[in-house]
Amino acid sequence: MNRNLIVIGLIASIAFFTSCSKPEQKTEIEEDIIQEEPILYTGDNSATSLDWNGTYKGTVPCPRCEGIETTLTLNIDLTYKLSTHYFGLNDALEEDDMGTFTWDKTGSIITLEKVSNGPRHYKVGENRIWQLDINGHIITGNLADHYILTKIQ
Repeated sequence: MNRNLIVIGLIASIAFFTSCSKPEQKTEIEEDIIQEEPILYTGDNSATSLDWNGTYKGTVPCPRCEGIETTLTLNIDLTYKLSTHYFGLNDALEEDDMGTFTWDKTGSIITLEKVSNGPRHYKVGENRIWQLDINGHIITGNLADHYILTKIQ
């Protein structure tokens, strides 16, 4: 009789422990989908506190030419137009990209989607934006001030 109780208890224990499962792990794709939901910003940051929409212009350094005249228009509906003109390389060489942009979690850096060539990340400030390097970091060094686009009034 005791042996039957032990066997029944053992079977019940196994059934109980195997019925408890781990919480579902989200795949990377599911996490990306969750992160693509609109970010609601609170507090002071570039996305909420600045009049960031408008057109910014400047000439950034170019290793193969005399400079790249860059014009970036940011629209309130999160669309952009990026125009570049390469001086000295081929004065007829102009590129236009249009698409959407997203804000990072801090509300201070934008990423341009669908840029065919060149930088995609910009830090937004009061009446100016900083072109960031390929990894999204501020460009430093002697030419750092040349990577700033100023808002056209």
